[in-house]
Amino acid sequence: MLSQRSKDIIAATLPAVKAHANEITGTFYPLMFERYPEVKAYFNQTHQSQGTQRQALANAVVAYAANLDRLEVLGDAVSLIVHKHASLNILPEHYPIVGECLLAAVREVLGEAATDEVLGAWGEAYQQLADILINAEEQVYQQNEQKKGGWRGERTFVLKRKEQESAVITSFYFEPADGGPVADFLPGQYTGLVLNIDGQTVRRNYSLSDRPGQPHYRISVKREPGGLVSNYLHDRLQVGDEVSLTAPSGDFVLNSEQRPLVLLSGGVGITPTISMLEPALQSGREVHFLHGAINSEAHAFRAQIDELRRDYENLYVTYCYSDPLPHDEEHPRGFFDRDRLATLIPESRDVDVYFLGPKPFMRLCYQALNALKVPADRIRYEFFGPLEELQSS
Repeated sequence: MLSQRSKDIIAATLPAVKAHANEITGTFYPLMFERYPEVKAYFNQTHQSQGTQRQALANAVVAYAANLDRLEVLGDAVSLIVHKHASLNILPEHYPIVGECLLAAVREVLGEAATDEVLGAWGEAYQQLADILINAEEQVYQQNEQKKGGWRGERTFVLKRKEQESAVITSFYFEPADGGPVADFLPGQYTGLVLNIDGQTVRRNYSLSDRPGQPHYRISVKREPGGLVSNYLHDRLQVGDEVSLTAPSGDFVLNSEQRPLVLLSGGVGITPTISMLEPALQSGREVHFLHGAINSEAHAFRAQIDELRRDYENLYVTYCYSDPLPHDEEHPRGFFDRDRLATLIPESRDVDVYFLGPKPFMRLCYQALNALKVPADRIRYEFFGPLEELQSS
């Protein structure tokens, strides 16, 4: 339990920390990688270079410090962090490393204002948060381990087949190397891949793109220009090769309500929604599947969705292409903006909406759904950056 004295010190110094939060986190990461190079593999270096990880951590530190007496308001954010950490196999021994380097960064940036008493208070607050996360992550690890076919940490899988889904997206089917069963997962969850690329350990999370209950895990990956992992998977990983996976994680999952469901995706954001689609249809739920792509060549899983549309009367499908080819003219051109969504989602707005895609797509959808008065608690998305980036025009 955080002492009142520490709470008072944090409240008094929070404005200074908030004003310099990006500078603190910008100092923290290089410092930590220099002192403890072994932890670098746990961090996406693309996000590091883009600054998104730094910004997200800065926002998290400020939000936590501003809500020390009402941590319940951080529930969704804490859950997201816990599942992300579980997918990376973050362990209790990693937390002292982060704490040491974060406080060192605060001292370096704030200078004389970061007295021993101030750092002690922030250290106490950090330890409180660390304990919360460690306990919650242990619960996730135990749950994963206790499932039929479950495991803790990393497990070796074999690539059984690769299938090209579009001009830019390929699916990868993995089965356990030990021949055992795979643990079940919730539609919308992701798995963590641990790869060795030219002697470098690299971790990435990918949504599970098939429905649960299969003897394999499927991920579907877009080739990104210059992308270290996506190009390795597309070009170098071959059938029969082994990789390590962490158990499925994530709380961006399909709920069990019977309200109409809107699955709204852009580009490779289709991967969790295609996992949700068939289970939702089988429950009898009305489903509106809305997908945006550049054109039909970039459009993944179209044949699968069209087959489901023939089989299920409760499925309503709309494709939208931003740069259609000549033979794509039967589908709307443009984006899922406010006016288009107004005609595609149930007029009552009594719906559950799940959406995922590139950041501009998500920003447009987020603002459109709010403008259309879809209740905030019915809107679900998975976004690892600052919420302000979705709210801004």
